[in-house]
This record gives sequence, C-alpha cells and structure tokens, in this order.
Amino acid sequence: MDCLSLTHLVKFLLFISTLLFSTIEAQTSFRPKALLLQVTKDPSTLQYLTRFTQRTPPKLIDVVVDLGGRYLWVDCDKGYVSSSYRPVLCRSAGCALAGNNGCGQCFSPPRPNCNNNTCVVGPDNTITYTGTGGEVASDAVALQSTNGSNPSKAVSVPRFIFGCGSTSLLDGLAKGVVGMAGLGRTKISLPSQFASTFSFPRKFAMCLSSSTNKDFPGIIIFGNSPYYLLPLRQDLSKSLIYTPLLDNPISTAPSYPLGEPSAEYFIGVKSIKVGEKTVSLNTALLSINKTDGYGGTKISTVNPYTVMESSVYKAVIEAYSEATKGIKRAPPVAPFGLCYNSKNIGSTRVGPAVPIIDFVLHSESVYWRIWGANSMVQVGEDVLCLGVVDGGERSPRFKTSIVIGGHQLENNLLEFDLARSRLGFSSSLLFSQTTCANFNFTSIDN
Repeated sequence: MDCLSLTHLVKFLLFISTLLFSTIEAQTSFRPKALLLQVTKDPSTLQYLTRFTQRTPPKLIDVVVDLGGRYLWVDCDKGYVSSSYRPVLCRSAGCALAGNNGCGQCFSPPRPNCNNNTCVVGPDNTITYTGTGGEVASDAVALQSTNGSNPSKAVSVPRFIFGCGSTSLLDGLAKGVVGMAGLGRTKISLPSQFASTFSFPRKFAMCLSSSTNKDFPGIIIFGNSPYYLLPLRQDLSKSLIYTPLLDNPISTAPSYPLGEPSAEYFIGVKSIKVGEKTVSLNTALLSINKTDGYGGTKISTVNPYTVMESSVYKAVIEAYSEATKGIKRAPPVAPFGLCYNSKNIGSTRVGPAVPIIDFVLHSESVYWRIWGANSMVQVGEDVLCLGVVDGGERSPRFKTSIVIGGHQLENNLLEFDLARSRLGFSSSLLFSQTTCANFNFTSIDN
C-alpha cells in the first residue's frame, strides 16, 4: 500500500472510531451548523453508499444513497435489535409527518416492523422499482458534524423517523447494505429531519467521487456550511451557479399515496447543446406535464448513467455522432449506443478531448456543462462510450424525459437548497484541480 492510500485509510478509521465512540446527544451546549456523511461508490453495482450509526447499542449501517428518496428505510425483519426502537403510532404527529399510508396491525409477537396500531408507509427500492408495506418507527441515529473543512464532534438524533422494509426489498442493492437513505423533498427525509433537529437551513451539498476505492470517498454535507476541498483554500459555495428546483405534482416513486407530489429534484432544462450547437428535439418533452407528472429533467443517484426518453436519446446520439465524425468508432458496448476507439482521442484536464454537452437551463446564459470526464465512460482498454442510455418510450416506470445519472454528477459540487427551492452547481471540479475525494477527513475537536 502506498503512503497516500495508507494516509486515507488512517483518516477513514479515525473518522469511524470518532463516530462510534464520541457521540454526544443533540443539546443546547453543542448545536452543529452542519453534518457530514462519507459517500463511497460500490464497484459491482455502481451504487453510492453511505454509513452512519443507528440503534442502541450503536451499530454502523451501510445504506444506498437515494437522492430523490422519500425517507430512510432499513430492513427491520432480519437482525434488527435496538432498545431505543419505537413504533410510530397511528394518528400521531410523527405519522402525519410521514404522510401516513394507513394503520397497521400485526398478529405475531411484537418486534420491529410488527406492532399494533402503528403508522404504515410504503418503502420502495428505486433501483428495482419495487415496494412493500412497513411500519414507521424511530430510533437513535448518529453522525459527525463539520465546519465545512473537517469532521468535528459526532452528534445524535435520539428519535430519527424511518420506514421499515422487508428483507426482500434489498434485492438488487449492493452487498452488505441494509436499506436506502432518502434525501428527497419530504418532511422526514434526511435533510429535513436534520434541519428540524438542529435548527439549521434545509439545505445539503453532495459531491460524488468517481473512485471505487473506499479510501477516496465523496461527501454529503447537511446544513449551513462552507465547502472546502484540498488543496484549494477558497469556499466553493461562493462559485456555484444557481437554477430553480421545479415541482412535479405527481409522485415518481414506485408506490405512493394518491395526491402525493414527487420527492425528486427536477430542474428546467430548456434545450441541449452538443459542441455548442443546439440539438433538434421535441422540446415539449422537457417540460413537466402537471396532469400526469410525465416529462421534465431530474437528478438521480440510483441511475449510474444519464437516461433519456427514446426520441431525445436518438437526437442527442445523432448530434454527437455528427460532432465526432472524425473520430474512429468502436462497436457499441451495452448499455451504450455510441462508442469510440480511445486511441484516437486526446486527453485534457477535464477528461477525454471530446465535444462538450450543455444542459441549457432557465436562460441561455445559464447552463450545466458536461466535459469529457463526465460524458465518456471507459468500457475497455481502448474503448470509450458516450455515457447516455436509451430509456425507451415514457411509461409509468419511466416518466421523466431526462434523468441525469451518477456518472455525470461525479466531481461536480451540487447544493440542494430546499428552503429556497434552488440548485447550485459547480460543473467539473477538475478545472479547479481538485476532486470530490479531496475533503480533509482529519477530525477536529470543535
């Protein structure tokens, strides 16, 4: 192991030991301004994972990060043991926050996910697009605070509300995870509960690392915080570009109560450019249909690559093919439809030297630029593919015309400001000679 990897490993172990053994309950003597989670990328599934402490006695749990997920859900049927577990009762304040789906009864001896007169929700696996019923519960959760530069004291939320899922709901998730952490626009998502507990703004930042090495994680920061990445000394929040977050009045979840709006993060892409030329496509598909919830553009961590409705995909592929007609093709490699011989492609600070893609937002002067590191995927020794996937025709499972996936988010700093309903984005941090893996995980005491 080289020195750099050893240094990152030591910092990671210190981070975890601090989380396990230095937790203090939220109290007036220490009220954090921001909280911190590490995010790793699973090499087998390309899912983004995080971990924190839950239960009494405390146990570190691994969960999949679901940006648009409605709440935290975990498998309560297998090995869930905690003296601080409490079912949320029907018609209680906690049940109202959860958007109650019904009132549950259980005819077996009481245990987690089997209690009477309990609030019931429908946790779902947004990767396999499956759902189930489960009781709403609360339990202790702990994670570290931060000043935006380093981790600090660990704090706990004694009664963090979550949904109980069944073991079968873990199918399709990365090995070892016990559920999914929803960061969406609901009252019991992680950012909402943390903001309520610690009285900081309903805001969080996400910076996903492109590395599958656990020694080089990305971060999620909840609350009011600057954002610092080594070796830079400036607060990256000062250089973000902002665009409104849009409401979709119809849920895009696998299962949901009638009338529930989407918890996912939609932005207003007005057009797409390839090599600074506008792609000819049906722009009506880029708007959200307020009647059925179809259309629009959302951001996702459960899709590894950007997914586009068939006609949009074909238009982008044709435009990109035209812009790269001087580059030698390679046979397509599933799930991608346009691939190249990488021997014919140069390299730049921001990845392969290929045409840029712009998502033009609420005005022509505001656009999210996708450089080569985020547009191209290395699928073989000499093969690069455009990291865009054909999502097929729109359907109840695929309502959204453009889903900006994980690969396109990596090494981009994104700030989701729920209170002000806006998204801040940096475009590629590689231009600034840093990455999302460059947070300083050396802990400080205050």
